[in-house]
Amino acid sequence: QVQLVESGGGLVQAGGSLRLSCAASGRIFRINTMGWYRQAPGRQRELAATITRDGRITYADSVKGRFTISRDNAKNTVFLQMNSLKPEDTAVYQCNADIQSTMNILYNYWGRGTQVTVSS
Repeated sequence: QVQLVESGGGLVQAGGSLRLSCAASGRIFRINTMGWYRQAPGRQRELAATITRDGRITYADSVKGRFTISRDNAKNTVFLQMNSLKPEDTAVYQCNADIQSTMNILYNYWGRGTQVTVSS
């Protein structure tokens, strides 16, 4: 059983910063791509950022220059540093990861999400 648990969400004023963390636990052989997705009320879930095991990064255009994704492979953790937050960043942020529980078994996992609310 593998779990992804997010933390670090909250309420912040526009222009402020938050740092999200997501820790994977359970039967883990290797974690490949990890990422953050977000879903605002009434909207579809969208990509915020992803990072591969060897550090290749992708950002949504809407967060480029403001958000920074990073990971600690030794601790099975991915982070999202969010700066210059805007009200339109308000959403539930979910962690996602491609995890091998053994060399030959790979599944995609989602965390439950953490709420980020940016007030104007």
